[in-house]
Amino acid sequence: MKVEFAPLSVPLQRRLQTVSVVQWIFSFLGLAQCCTAAFIALFFTRFWLVSALYAAWWLIDREKPSKGGRRIHVLRNCIVWRYMRDYFPITLMKTAELDPRQNYLVGFHPHGVLAAGAFLNFCTEASGFSMLFPGITPHLMMLSLWFRIPFFRDYVMSGGLIPSDKESASYVLQKPEGGNLLAIIVGGAQEALDARPGSFILLLKNRKGFVRLAIQHGTPLVPAFSFGENDVFDQVNNPKGSWLRRIQHRLQQIMGISLPLFHARGIFQYSFGLIPYRRPICTVVGKPIPVQKKHRPSEEEVDQVHQKYLNELSNLFEKHKAKYNVPEDSHLEFI
Repeated sequence: MKVEFAPLSVPLQRRLQTVSVVQWIFSFLGLAQCCTAAFIALFFTRFWLVSALYAAWWLIDREKPSKGGRRIHVLRNCIVWRYMRDYFPITLMKTAELDPRQNYLVGFHPHGVLAAGAFLNFCTEASGFSMLFPGITPHLMMLSLWFRIPFFRDYVMSGGLIPSDKESASYVLQKPEGGNLLAIIVGGAQEALDARPGSFILLLKNRKGFVRLAIQHGTPLVPAFSFGENDVFDQVNNPKGSWLRRIQHRLQQIMGISLPLFHARGIFQYSFGLIPYRRPICTVVGKPIPVQKKHRPSEEEVDQVHQKYLNELSNLFEKHKAKYNVPEDSHLEFI
């Protein structure tokens, strides 16, 4: 006999969606500190052997993050990510087919405050990545700092996150069998300081390392723009030259991570809190830009491909912006 379950009520669905977003924010703002504290604290309890064994495992497994990581499909397909998808909602759109016999380097823009679109689209299956791009395995680069934290490193690797260094990128892009996609949030942590509703400022004008990497491996470049990524949080005003921006920039240089003072709504009220607004995010993946392989490209060759990438990204934005309520007079600004 087939058992059918009644669908969840709308209020319950909305509560579960909010809970999923809360756990996602906590996983990146608080879980790392909790993992570190637990690892140290266990040494002073009768469960000290847990930390001791993990330390030994960590030593043996230390190269794994830079060797493609260790994804766990059960976690990538967890239902909590589908609730998070529906909270905003978040969608993934393709504009061209990707050949699974090739590797690809995707430039993701903009960073936003917490890169919600990049995480959910490339580190989970909630938006149907595998169905949209069959035969392609996605990897998303993340600051290397996070892979030095016990337990937390295994959590982030489970979704396909790898350290943001040349060694990790090369490992993915040089696989001869193809079928790998490396997504890089080109603007990085520094770009997060300009993330606010209505902003289309991209830190990209002088960021050419990803282009050089693509040329060295002969990997096609794919622009991707996430409409709505900057709209889910407000940020305290921090114009360039202000004391707040100088402090944030200095901390970013020291720690490698930026500290945008963001806010949005609360869990039980809508006036103030750290929960993002329910605003749609749609990540549009553009068509591949062919790149000729050259082990040591000249600055001129890198500049030519970089300019072509900027043009393709601008065209992608202009072509799709009307669908996502972007004003006609709004254009990308490269700094």
